Amino acid sequence: MPQQVPRLAVVFALALAGLFVARRLLVPKTFGELGHYRAAAVDSVRAHPKKYAGHDQCRMCHRSIAEKRLASNHRGVACEVCHGPAAEHASGPMTIKPPAPRDRGFCPLCHAYNPSRPTGFPQIDRVAHNPGKPCISCHDPHAPEPPVVPEECSACHGQIARQKAVSHHAVLLCTTCHAAPEEHKTSPRAARPTKPADRSFCGACHAQPDLDRQGIPQIDLRTHGGEYLCWQCHYPHNPEAHW
Repeated sequence: MPQQVPRLAVVFALALAGLFVARRLLVPKTFGELGHYRAAAVDSVRAHPKKYAGHDQCRMCHRSIAEKRLASNHRGVACEVCHGPAAEHASGPMTIKPPAPRDRGFCPLCHAYNPSRPTGFPQIDRVAHNPGKPCISCHDPHAPEPPVVPEECSACHGQIARQKAVSHHAVLLCTTCHAAPEEHKTSPRAARPTKPADRSFCGACHAQPDLDRQGIPQIDLRTHGGEYLCWQCHYPHNPEAHW
């Protein structure tokens, strides 16, 4: 028998013994009783003092506000997200008052421009947007729809607006390429704007060599790009060629 075999057997035996000892000494006794968890953790969590009251508790006393919020764009935001843990307030409503953010710095925690946020999520430039005014002077926090529907697409499409602003398409209005129904401003998911569907749309500007285009790149649609659609090579909001 090769010398390595007994040595490997000793190593495996020590490893198994170490695992057995570790399981006996390090793994909590209640581990595995409720699946891949420590069952006693339930009692540990239950022993912590309650801090949050929950929506139902808030609604018992603030029914009209709760109904207004549930009918607004803040329906997915729980009361205690803005007002903080309210268990103590629910137990003593006359003595413990939850905070009500009123300064300009609170709302931008969610609504200041951030490129990582999804397209369509309302975002503002906190420096340029109504400078100096508290958000609640125009927006009811429980029904935060703006008093005047934004005319600029950048109110919800900040990332696209910033890309277009530094591209050769900067001077084009969004409605040059997209037909947006008026309803899109108030119900963006219910009424979608149109998008160009074929090569001829871009060709209206870029395949007319007989017109005075003042430096606008011109191509021959019959040969340029083969069967590919224009936006498979050129990003419409920043259409510079990449080769």
